[in-house]
Amino acid sequence: MKNKHILLISILTQILILRSFSVAGQITLPAMFTDNMVLQQQSEAPIWGKAPANKPVTLSTSWDNKSYTVLADVQGKWKINVSTPVAGGPYSITISNGKKKETVQLENVLIGEVWICSGQSNMEMQVHGIGSVYNYEQEVAAANYPNIRFLSVEHNRSSVPLDDVVVLERGWRVCSPATVANFSAVAYFFGRDIYENQQVPIGLINISYGGTVAEAWTSKESLLTMPDFADEVKALDHFITNEAEQKRIYAEQLIAWNKNIISMDAGFSGQTAWNDSSLDDTQWLNISAPGVVEKNPGMEDFDGLFWVRKEIEIPQSWAGKSLALHLSNIDDIDITYFNGVEVGNTSGWNVEREYTIPAGLVKAGKAVIAVRIMDTGGDGGFGGHSEMYLGLSPKDKIALKGIWKGQKSLPIRNIPPLPRNMSTEANIPTFLFNAMLHPFIPYSLRGALWYQGESNDWRAYQYRELFPLMINDWRKQWNTNFPFYFVQLANYKQRQESPTESDWAELREAQARALHLENTGMAVTIDIGDAADIHPRNKQDVGKRLALIARANIYGENIGYSGPVYDTYKIEGNKIRIRFKHTEGGLKAKDNEMLSGFAIAGVNRKFYWAEAEIEGDEIIISSPDVDFPVAVRYAWADNPLCNLYNGIGLPASPFRTDDWAGVTFNNH
Repeated sequence: MKNKHILLISILTQILILRSFSVAGQITLPAMFTDNMVLQQQSEAPIWGKAPANKPVTLSTSWDNKSYTVLADVQGKWKINVSTPVAGGPYSITISNGKKKETVQLENVLIGEVWICSGQSNMEMQVHGIGSVYNYEQEVAAANYPNIRFLSVEHNRSSVPLDDVVVLERGWRVCSPATVANFSAVAYFFGRDIYENQQVPIGLINISYGGTVAEAWTSKESLLTMPDFADEVKALDHFITNEAEQKRIYAEQLIAWNKNIISMDAGFSGQTAWNDSSLDDTQWLNISAPGVVEKNPGMEDFDGLFWVRKEIEIPQSWAGKSLALHLSNIDDIDITYFNGVEVGNTSGWNVEREYTIPAGLVKAGKAVIAVRIMDTGGDGGFGGHSEMYLGLSPKDKIALKGIWKGQKSLPIRNIPPLPRNMSTEANIPTFLFNAMLHPFIPYSLRGALWYQGESNDWRAYQYRELFPLMINDWRKQWNTNFPFYFVQLANYKQRQESPTESDWAELREAQARALHLENTGMAVTIDIGDAADIHPRNKQDVGKRLALIARANIYGENIGYSGPVYDTYKIEGNKIRIRFKHTEGGLKAKDNEMLSGFAIAGVNRKFYWAEAEIEGDEIIISSPDVDFPVAVRYAWADNPLCNLYNGIGLPASPFRTDDWAGVTFNNH
């Protein structure tokens, strides 16, 4: 269904683009220019569209009763920069080609602050819809802010830059209890905080796409300058646009890939295949289902190919009858067997697995369900969105919840990359920039918000270059050094008992390094994540922390906006002294507990949990296990136990003093 949905969106996109820039004799506007829109205050705000070729277009603005006239070019394209006043409204804009019947009137237009809000699923997560925030009922009921406006862009992808987008709800929407639920929660809470403190209209443009990588949001011109992507981007010059041919190529590649994986799969390399009902799996690991497989002893942090098996007893009354097998959802790809015979396969972490066991396979007595699971990253296993059972009917069934047997087969690092279906894949360099961002250039903005990184976590070192490249790319496209504020990854996944390496810690470090770019800011969320959910529900504090950065650095409020940030370190005998910036109100441990989250290492590079003592704007780190320390790390884990704050209640950003190569160092 997902692939069909994307195909339909692509077709509708092209139809709407043709429709918006089409009929000779008419004024047409791209989809972002509608009633209720917001234009950036005190700017030369571009408005553009199409009209009859070489004919005059006149635009009038009600806030100053000023008119502008330009000639459409030979292709009918025109653009007018309108001078906007200080924040206010509502106003109207009239666009005409001299014929009354073909005049376009935009009503209820506000002048205020416009922000593009982009990234992957944590930016896309809605107040109530695709996920729900804490207290969403109260948040929805209280969302009576007519001077906050939303524009949401539909998912799309393209190998070439597009001129228009498909927008949801037919354009800009006025914030109200009836409209807020479907909008980006992070964007809304950011905009609400800015509005309540600045009392200016706020325009929020949501351009996000769950599960996507940063290179997909970056232009061809910029990616060509980065060696890791240059060859792949050059190859897109020969991209096959014929969808049927794309699907044919993908099918051939997938067959070849599957054959290769089967040859590598331990489940098929022994004397008895792991799908065979006669296999002795008593020495396998115990796996709780439903649940995240990485939470089971022996499977910690495992991504890749693994098998799970469940032995059941088929009653005599079921023999010779077809059965329904319900396995809930499986993360990410499964092939399911009943007594050694394949009965179904599905791809997609959020897709319910419902397979039919043919009557000819059903015999009384022992039976084995074996599931071969490919976990491509993050959580893996049975999701538990619905009941797991085998039976004749929902009433006559055997529950499958409980302990299964499991065994690792092939770690993700040893698995060749899965072929990409180029007719549906969003994570192709430039594709989201082309389809979803490019059409907005040069819409006048105050700045950009960004919440992404989870999909680039295994290439965190590469993100050190890619992320600043993308920021500079966007600024170059708009020809302005607008503010760019982003969210550092929250705490997530199983907590480790000892200091360890972490791809998420390395991604957070890569994000923090982007602060070397001017006019950037980072909201730290290391304390408001969820170990079991990559989409934490506390989006209120995320939006608030982003808003603090803007309020302090753009809107001139005299407030603190950052938690403690590592500045310098000094080795003093068997201790290391760490100095911090942004210590407003002093350094503190949350709830006055002992400081936690610090680790210290000597020349052998082995880290031990450390004792930490606050002295003014500094912290003294030591451990009886390290006589001569050379490095300190703080909150260096996927889901660290850490509690350093400043006096205004903002958490310290994770950091390390060393530069030793990490687990993602050579990943490209």
